Amino acid sequence: MKTEYIDVSDTRKNLVVEIPSTIVDAEIDKVSRDYSKAARIPGFRPGKVPAKIVRQRFRDQILHDVAHGLIPRAVDEALRERGVEPVDTPDIRDVVVEEGQPLKFTATFDTVPAIDPGDYGTIQLRRSIPQVDDAAVDEALARLRDRSARYEPVEERGIQTGDSVLMDLTRTAEKRTDDASDDAGPQTDRHESVTVDIGAQANPPGFDQELAGLTAGSTKTFDITYPDDYTIAELAGTMVKYDVTVKAIRKRFVPPLDDEFAKDTGEFDSLDALRVRVREDLEHEARHEAERELRADLMKQLAARVRFDVPQGLLDREIDRRVEEFVRRLMDQQIDPMKTNINWEEFRERQREAASEAVRGALVLDEVARREALSVSEDEVNAEIGRYAERTGRTPAAVRARLDKEGGVGRVYSGLRRERAIDFLLARATIMQT
Repeated sequence: MKTEYIDVSDTRKNLVVEIPSTIVDAEIDKVSRDYSKAARIPGFRPGKVPAKIVRQRFRDQILHDVAHGLIPRAVDEALRERGVEPVDTPDIRDVVVEEGQPLKFTATFDTVPAIDPGDYGTIQLRRSIPQVDDAAVDEALARLRDRSARYEPVEERGIQTGDSVLMDLTRTAEKRTDDASDDAGPQTDRHESVTVDIGAQANPPGFDQELAGLTAGSTKTFDITYPDDYTIAELAGTMVKYDVTVKAIRKRFVPPLDDEFAKDTGEFDSLDALRVRVREDLEHEARHEAERELRADLMKQLAARVRFDVPQGLLDREIDRRVEEFVRRLMDQQIDPMKTNINWEEFRERQREAASEAVRGALVLDEVARREALSVSEDEVNAEIGRYAERTGRTPAAVRARLDKEGGVGRVYSGLRRERAIDFLLARATIMQT
């Protein structure tokens, strides 16, 4: 077998292969015999069709099967001889297969060049010392109070700022003044029993003033013209008619910040005890954030040590992962990704730079793990699967079965191995406290 290895770039390679005609003809004979056994041709008994007729009748199928049988073996053999490991399955093109002729084709694939992670001791990082002041504690307590707020019905007066109003609302958006399309007519949508907080920043301009003073059972129709520079582009410059029916008015009451509030919040004897716990939680969160920043700085420095362009297959895979993670977050918030105004092509393109840096950093970690013989045991993989199962409310067996089906166990192993490489590098880096 003749092979020619062509460096298209640091990562993209071409492998031109020529399989001798003797091997091709032997494979054609073998495949033809298989076809003869199964062929059903009028005038011939099963299994007794002459080879010449079989080759004529099923020529294209036979040559197709021969190529599919010989090419993968030839590519695998050629790559193993050169010690080359492609990132993805090679792309096969320019296939030429004929009886009595060599089988020729070109395999194109990406590889990862040799990586030099450099001197571990030259890595310099900064770890910030978490600082939680009284103002941060007060702000956290204020958020706790807001979450503990209760609503009480209001009957003796009309709507005021700070009220929470339950209403039926119909909104009719008129055609934009700059929209020349023929089908851009009024669009109406109706919402029943929606809650609107009077004074909220998200409310349309002038909306709260139109509702001021209305009582439960009142109805009102009014128009709002959105300014041309309104933040929601679809509404900018439009006039919208609102029909509202007030069903109930509720006043929001925030509990006082005292010992009783602390006792209602949890197992705390006093406000001071709650304050201590809040400070501890903030300090714990700050330490975790400092650790995340430290690791992010490490990954950025590692990525800078990779000088070649990231193989396209690896880059696409990382972008896919980021898009899928974003979609999962939307779905966790009960948002249908298909009903958003997100331009997914632009979103993918915006991920490219960060994804490239992430891939480069991961490649260095893999090389460090290889050089330092860092490994992960099966027990550690199972423990990680167990933690994931607990977070998602599933059984470890169910998670493992799905990972096995999708080939995901290897990703768990790689992730843990990279974490081990990060710990290895942090132990050897120079870390300054700031």
